[in-house]
Amino acid sequence: MADLLGYKDKRVIVSGCFSGMGEATARLLLSLGAEVHGLDYKDCALGLASFRRADLRDPESIDAAIADIGGRVDALFNCAGLPQTCPPLDVMTVNFVGTRYLTERVVSMMPQGGAIATISSTGGLGWSRRMPVLMELIRSASFAEAVKWSTEHADIVREGYALSKEAVIVWTMLSSSRLIKRGIRINCTAPGPTQTPMMKEFESATPKAVLTMAMQPIDRLSTAEEQAGPLVFLNSPAASYINGVLLPVDGGFMGGMATGQIEMSALSSAAA
Repeated sequence: MADLLGYKDKRVIVSGCFSGMGEATARLLLSLGAEVHGLDYKDCALGLASFRRADLRDPESIDAAIADIGGRVDALFNCAGLPQTCPPLDVMTVNFVGTRYLTERVVSMMPQGGAIATISSTGGLGWSRRMPVLMELIRSASFAEAVKWSTEHADIVREGYALSKEAVIVWTMLSSSRLIKRGIRINCTAPGPTQTPMMKEFESATPKAVLTMAMQPIDRLSTAEEQAGPLVFLNSPAASYINGVLLPVDGGFMGGMATGQIEMSALSSAAA
C-alpha cells in the first residue's frame, strides 16, 4: 500500500497539524515515508522534518513560513480550520481566505504531479444554492479584498462556518480546471461529525438533533484517522485522475440525502 500511495521521500506540507484531522494526516504521512513540514498556530509534538508557527489570518505570517520551507513541495494538505464558536471574520479568514492564500503560495513551488487536498465539511453542502454569493466572494482575488468582502457582508457571512466551507468547495472546483493545465490536481473532502478536540465546540453550538442526524446512517462519529486516509489518498499517485472533486467522508450521509432516506426538511426542522 505504501508503494501504491507513493509518498516515500515526497515533500509535503500539512497545515493544522497540532491536533485533530491535521495531526492524524501528518502522522499517517510520516508512516508512509514522507518528508512532512507542518504549519499551525500551536506547536506540534510530532517528529516532523520542520514545524513553523503560522497564523492563517495574517498573510505575512504565511509568507514567512512558506519562505522558510522553500524548495519543492509535492503535496499540500489544508487541514487548518476554526469552528463556528469563534468570531465570524476569523472563521472566514482561516477556513477560506487564508487557506486560499497559503495554497496560492505553495502552488508556485509545486512540480507537475503536485496535488492539493483541503478539508471542507458536510456543513458546506448548501454551496449549490448560493453560487452567486460564493462567486462574488471568490472573485475577491486578494487576501485583503476577500477579508473586506467578508466584513461588508456580515449578514451573509453570519457565523462564518457554513459559508467558508461552501467557498472552499466552489473554489476547489473552479481552481481544478486551471491548475490541471500545469499538472497539479486539487480536491476537497466533506467530513461528517468527527471526534476531534474541536467537536466540543460543534456540540456547544449545534442542536443535538442536528448532529445525530448528520451521523446517519452510520450512527457514530468518525475518527480523525478515518478522515486522514481519504486526504492522503487524494494527494497520492493512486488518485492521479481525480481532480476538482468534493469527496464525502460522512458514513453515507450524502448518499442518504440524495436518495431521500435523510430529508433536508427534517434536518432544517431539527436545526430550528
